[in-house]
Amino acid sequence: MQEHTIALVAHDHKKSELIKWIKTHIEVMKKCKIVATGTTGKLIASETGLEVKRYQSGPLGGDQQIGALIAEGGLTALFFFWDPLNPAPHDPDVKALLRLCSVWNVPVACNSASADLMVTSPLFLSADYHPAKPNYERVD
Repeated sequence: MQEHTIALVAHDHKKSELIKWIKTHIEVMKKCKIVATGTTGKLIASETGLEVKRYQSGPLGGDQQIGALIAEGGLTALFFFWDPLNPAPHDPDVKALLRLCSVWNVPVACNSASADLMVTSPLFLSADYHPAKPNYERVD
């Protein structure tokens, strides 16, 4: 079975919503390799018992570390519960992370409704589904 790496990220005011969502979908989460930004990853591990590879906290470069994983083709999906009502000091990093998902055609969910739809899709974690990866090499 192919290993699927997903990133779980949440702004401070959305962490409890993410934890609740993870608990609802715990059986699916157990099938994934999980990476997360620092504080969120620590909370996920302590609240759910899931194994989580933790990067730096978002404002300290964690968003960019996950962005690098996307650019290297190492991420299956991003679940980023971001807070649209409380701007973060690292907002440019957040926008860059979401932009990279679009550039590399990586599925991204930004709230529990879109996350529900993503993980309940028959395509999620399917060995037969391979999203098209854009080819940005210039051919002259």
